[in-house]
Amino acid sequence: MNVVSVASVSKSLGERVLFSQLSFGLNQGQKLGLLGRNGCGKTTLLRMIAGLDRPDDGEIRINKQIRTAYLEQDPLLGATGPVMDAILHNDRPQSRWLREYYDLSDRDHLSDDEVERMNRLHQVMEEQGLWTYQRDFNRLLGELEIPDLRQDMSTLSGGQRKRVALAAMMVAEADLILLDEPTNHLDLNTIEWLENRLRNQKTTLLLVTHDRYFLESVCNGMLELEQGKLYFHQGDYATFLENKETREQIQTADAQKTRAWLRKELEWMRRQPKARGTKSKARTEQFYKVSNEASKREVQGRLELDGVGRPLGGKVLEISYLTKSFGDRNLVKEFTYNFVKGDRVGVVGRNGLGKTTFLNLLTGHLRPDGGSVEWGEQTVVGYYRQESLVYKPGQTVLERVREVTDHIRLSSGKEVSAGDYLQRFLFPPKQQHDKVDKLSGGEKRRLQLLLVLIAQPNFLIMDEPTNDLDLVSLQVLEDYLEKFKGCLLLVSHDRYFMDRLVDHMFVFEGEGFIRDFPGNYTDYRLSQSEGRLSQSEGRLGTATSVTASADTSANQANKPAQTTTKNKQRGTKPTYAQTRRYEELTQRLAVIRAEKTDLIDKLNRSGAAPDEYASWGKALQALESEEEKVEWEWLELSVALEP
Repeated sequence: MNVVSVASVSKSLGERVLFSQLSFGLNQGQKLGLLGRNGCGKTTLLRMIAGLDRPDDGEIRINKQIRTAYLEQDPLLGATGPVMDAILHNDRPQSRWLREYYDLSDRDHLSDDEVERMNRLHQVMEEQGLWTYQRDFNRLLGELEIPDLRQDMSTLSGGQRKRVALAAMMVAEADLILLDEPTNHLDLNTIEWLENRLRNQKTTLLLVTHDRYFLESVCNGMLELEQGKLYFHQGDYATFLENKETREQIQTADAQKTRAWLRKELEWMRRQPKARGTKSKARTEQFYKVSNEASKREVQGRLELDGVGRPLGGKVLEISYLTKSFGDRNLVKEFTYNFVKGDRVGVVGRNGLGKTTFLNLLTGHLRPDGGSVEWGEQTVVGYYRQESLVYKPGQTVLERVREVTDHIRLSSGKEVSAGDYLQRFLFPPKQQHDKVDKLSGGEKRRLQLLLVLIAQPNFLIMDEPTNDLDLVSLQVLEDYLEKFKGCLLLVSHDRYFMDRLVDHMFVFEGEGFIRDFPGNYTDYRLSQSEGRLSQSEGRLGTATSVTASADTSANQANKPAQTTTKNKQRGTKPTYAQTRRYEELTQRLAVIRAEKTDLIDKLNRSGAAPDEYASWGKALQALESEEEKVEWEWLELSVALEP
């Protein structure tokens, strides 16, 4: 069944043509990634399909039998009122009944009319089977850690707003889901939760994201928007890369032929007299047409990151017993670490545990409650912050760069002007004189990155640098950082980015405790899955143990069992410790399953407060995670203990 039909759609922003005569369709069950450079019109296209913007020409038709949900990059900005209203704002009867139920349940005293309404609601919910819907809703709140439905939206952070918007999207149970950078502002655990959820849902999906693991896991096709044209690629992200490389090779060969043809045609045009016949006129028009298309291809360009990194001294950065709290919340507790040359550290942890606070303490944007931060004399810090680019009203792109410097020294030793350097960052001369506030979100991020690098830092601190960058720019940034000779401290929710660039990680576990883990993000998740993190291993301060993850893949899970089988074939007898551990796991499984049954019973009840449901849902999710880990270890030991 056709869900969306886009026919001959064109869109311009002022003099800038985003795309012209685009046509494509979305069929039921397709899950497509929408890819393209910053500013090419991806968000505009999503907004038009969602009905929030109109094309200049053409038509977009949505199947009338389906429901559509759209998640913006920064959802619910400026929203006020209770969280419950933001989540249950859709017009589905289930949501209306649930909203009324929670509204009445939240009151201390009910009038006779309200008691009658509550009784009628109970009857309707019983008849319509809505207690299951309520249970699923409460579980969703727990999984997304939304504890208080009464909290006002104006008090929420960007990450919390994103979670509320995700809950609203899930509750709407839409047939078509449109997502614009859904992983921005989310922590890694929530990203993996969303990834699993979308992968297993039978919905039609069109999403814009720079998260390559997300694309690879969720999507079964790619739409690439390039130079106003749309290319469809069947298959996952890896297949898309192969197809794109093949197409670009063909285009390169075509471009060479075109340039040779243009040279010949130009010579012919110069030889012609002013009075031309019909054939000459047609040939001239063809020349200008091909010349225009060729110039469009060459304007595309590629982001070039270059600059001289200053040498580091013997002392880089020494952190001693660093401590910071806000009220009763400990965010950093007695953290000690000495950076050395070449350190490449990732920072991970759930939202709200203090990652950005930690960076602000190191850079002097916050004062610690205790401890010290001492930078080496030769250490030059470049801090790429999550916050939006700072600029003056009416300021142009070139004016903003010249506030910092007029000339930049490249790694070759050559000096270039601010304007030339901007061209390397894909800001052509005409755009350099545009107002900064006219740039797209990705273009502003690119400019922000430029402003950090022109200071020639040898210690880069980057807080979510991948937000709003397109995949091409992201790959170039990765290449640059991989060759960067200074120190790197990186906070990112992009798992591929983290895997490629860091050697070890600071893991924020809560209550101010930070663990130094030796390895990249995938190593860390594997260690969680296999339960190899002890309470004291690699700890800085007095951290608590890390809870095992529930996202063990089949290959990872089978690996220990295969090893055990090999040992068995060699005739290795089970040890006393193995037998004792098997008994402990058997008892623990029984306890877990009993606790799960109790929590499910609680979730199926009515009349509890919303924060209780959220707490039960979160506890159930943790138990299911533990159950999966314990079951794998129990199965492994059961094979080893077979006679």
